[in-house]
Order: sequence, then structure tokens, then C-alpha cells
Amino acid sequence: MFIQTEPTPNPATLKFLPGKPVLPGSTADYRDPAEADVSPLARRIFDVDGVKGVFLGSDFISVTKGDGEWQHIKPAILGAIMDHYLSGAPVVAGADGDDDEAGSD
Repeated sequence: MFIQTEPTPNPATLKFLPGKPVLPGSTADYRDPAEADVSPLARRIFDVDGVKGVFLGSDFISVTKGDGEWQHIKPAILGAIMDHYLSGAPVVAGADGDDDEAGSD
């Protein structure tokens, strides 16, 4: 799996293009790990030290960092995205007919 990256106008945000659908026809914006509880993909990305926000688009993932340099954070984010797609887990719980985790709080 090859994941491309693109800069954004905000130097603290980087766009990741996995070459696969992320959230077709929808978007989701997570500003902290608690909000990301419904998204196995966003949870994996928040597990990376320095991640402060995750935005899921139809075919991309934008990640906002806090302190730290992209050269240190980017490889871990790439690994988290790759691990997610290899796991077969849904991007958001309840998507693709997987209701097991939807609404659990």
C-alpha cells in the first residue's frame, strides 16, 4: 500500500491519501481522542504522540499535529493508516453494516 501526502495551507496539518476510499459521501472531524471513539481509524491515528486532530474526507485523511516535527510524527501516522487498512476494520463503527461498536458509551 502506498500512501501519498500533500501539504495544506496550514503547516500544522498534513493530508494523507491512502489511494482507497476513506469516508465516501461524508466527512468526520475529530478534535480529541474521546470524539474519535466511534472511528477505529481515527483512534489509531490519535495513538501517535503529537496528533491533535483528525479529519476524514471521502478519499483522504488530514492530520493536525501539536508540538513536534513532521519528520518524527509522519512515519508513525503512515504506519497507523496502513495498519488500519490491513486490519479490515471499518473507518467508522456502524459503517459497512458493523453496528457492534456504534453508540457504545
